[in-house]
Amino acid sequence: KEENENDISELSIKSNETKVQTEVDPYIYRTDFPCVGLCLIINNKNFHRSTGMSTRNGTDVDAAAVMETFIKLGYKLIVATDLSVQKLKDKLKSVSEEDHSKYASFVCVILSHGDEGVIFGTDGCEKLDVLTRFFKGDRCRSLVGKPKLFFIQACRGGEFDGGIETDSVDAAVDPSTDRIPVEADFLYAYSTAPGYYSWRNTYNGSWFIQSLCEVLEKHRDLELMQIMTRVNRKVAYHFESSSNLPGFSGKKQIPCIVSMLTKEFFFPK
Repeated sequence: KEENENDISELSIKSNETKVQTEVDPYIYRTDFPCVGLCLIINNKNFHRSTGMSTRNGTDVDAAAVMETFIKLGYKLIVATDLSVQKLKDKLKSVSEEDHSKYASFVCVILSHGDEGVIFGTDGCEKLDVLTRFFKGDRCRSLVGKPKLFFIQACRGGEFDGGIETDSVDAAVDPSTDRIPVEADFLYAYSTAPGYYSWRNTYNGSWFIQSLCEVLEKHRDLELMQIMTRVNRKVAYHFESSSNLPGFSGKKQIPCIVSMLTKEFFFPK
């Protein structure tokens, strides 16, 4: 009996030590909040004729995969479909004004048409910076010092990546400061590099979103940048376009990760 009590006591001490180490680690974002966060999914499929944008067939497959994945990760979902530019801004502003004090992070997944620096609503386009500025440190105080993750499935131009042959296929706020940049703690994960087309299968969804969801579910124990590196690799190596349209076949794609994160982020188990 005495040995069992000692064992329990030692386990309790080790558990408390681990907890303290995690809480004070200046290089890891805290996740010991009541909820990991909100996940806003914007799924724009149908566009006004005046925009010249086609229907984004296959986007509902992406939206369903994102919903399933982020529910499993513990996020509370907010889903909006076919938003005009004004409604897009209104929705982002509204979510940014919610109280995020009990959340460890914020996620926004945008599924839409796009071009370099802009995202399309159903009736036109808006600069991405205008859409994300609602969450910056000077406007969304309850997310200051917390990771704000934007996953963007949209074209960033019309260029195609023809690929290249290789020899082998497998070749929370830091307590030490009271001021941080308003741009800090953002991560933008774009489906493709600047200037390039982003591929989406009309039946199976987009290369980027499907890879993201698959890797998140398989490797949720890894740090976020490790996860995104695996997503990059999967999109780059496992996909190639096949089309009957001249010039559209045999094309490749590489996602682009822009990080202003100041710590490592692990999804809580």
